[in-house]
Amino acid sequence: MSNIDRRTLVKGSLAAMMAGAAFSRSAFAQSSEPILLGVSGPLTGPNAQYGTQWKQGFDLALDEIQAAGGINGHKLAYSFEDSQSDPRQSVAIAQKFVSDPRIVMELGDFSSPASMAASPIYQRGGLVQFGFTNSHPDFTKGGDFMWSTSVSQADEQPLLAAYAVKRLGLKKLAILHLNTDWGRTSRDYFVKAAKEYGAEIAVTEGYIAEERDFRSTLVRVRDASPDGLILISYYSDGALIARQARQVGLKQTICAASSVYSPKFLELGGEAVEDVHLGTRYFPEDPRPEVKKFITGFKAKYNGQEPDAFNAYAYDAMNMAAAVVRIGGTDRRAIRDAFAKVKDVSSVIFGSATFDVESRRVKGAMNAELVVRKGQFALWDGKPT
Repeated sequence: MSNIDRRTLVKGSLAAMMAGAAFSRSAFAQSSEPILLGVSGPLTGPNAQYGTQWKQGFDLALDEIQAAGGINGHKLAYSFEDSQSDPRQSVAIAQKFVSDPRIVMELGDFSSPASMAASPIYQRGGLVQFGFTNSHPDFTKGGDFMWSTSVSQADEQPLLAAYAVKRLGLKKLAILHLNTDWGRTSRDYFVKAAKEYGAEIAVTEGYIAEERDFRSTLVRVRDASPDGLILISYYSDGALIARQARQVGLKQTICAASSVYSPKFLELGGEAVEDVHLGTRYFPEDPRPEVKKFITGFKAKYNGQEPDAFNAYAYDAMNMAAAVVRIGGTDRRAIRDAFAKVKDVSSVIFGSATFDVESRRVKGAMNAELVVRKGQFALWDGKPT
């Protein structure tokens, strides 16, 4: 077969697929089937706990959405595909979702590298990729089908640097960071801001997600004599680093990225995370009614369990998805356009949430400066640790 014949055949096949998809969506609109969202995220592997937390937040939001009548007479549902937050698997999932006419929007993946690997497929396929935990500043640059309710690290890390340097007075810093695209990007933004605020960077050390013994690294950090240790980590590795830091005699102030904020950080870290400072987008002591409603509903559904930030991110994402679908219906391009039209959606993380159309991220995230005191997260009172 000639190259021309092959191209003709491929074009014909694609046209047939698109026509079939359009017909299927039209037929769906007349049916009583649920509106289906695709979720790409970790249910197994090193980040499996976050997929479990997502499902809890999603399901709580869906209970409330269905109780309020659903979406234009339809129930809202999701199909969760386990990517392990692995870029190779997220790409395969993207191909599956794009070719399934029932999927009207995708949520995920958990990590920015896994999402960004799949972004070209979603962009070419005309399916919104709603990366609600994707803080890499380049995520939404992947195309006009990429939207996010995650605060970009370009905005997040200067807040942490200001807390560490300007508020806590730390001037010589050591940085431990996940050696991933997210971790390296976060480190770079933090370093730039910290230097602008007058701090010196004594040492930076990257580590892999599966690493469990940090003691040799922490000895090098200790010997550099910093007055502060910065953790760009998730809660499980952050808690382990804090424990081992104390074991090797590192008594300096620890400041951590908001990604450690979770009851699990306190549980896993124990006394070692006492006096750790961090910022967060979500804090349960916030008196706003959106926060109180979320916490009350979560505890009632999950036998008194305390929700954390990742539960809240997922809860907000599902409610935002519902608000978008109410405007855009089940047409994929109309859904993309609806993100620019939603205004003041009630959310836990942002209050009244509205997207900045240029960045395709939500404007105006909350920021609370916290410290661990007596085994609990508390608003920092300005007193030294």
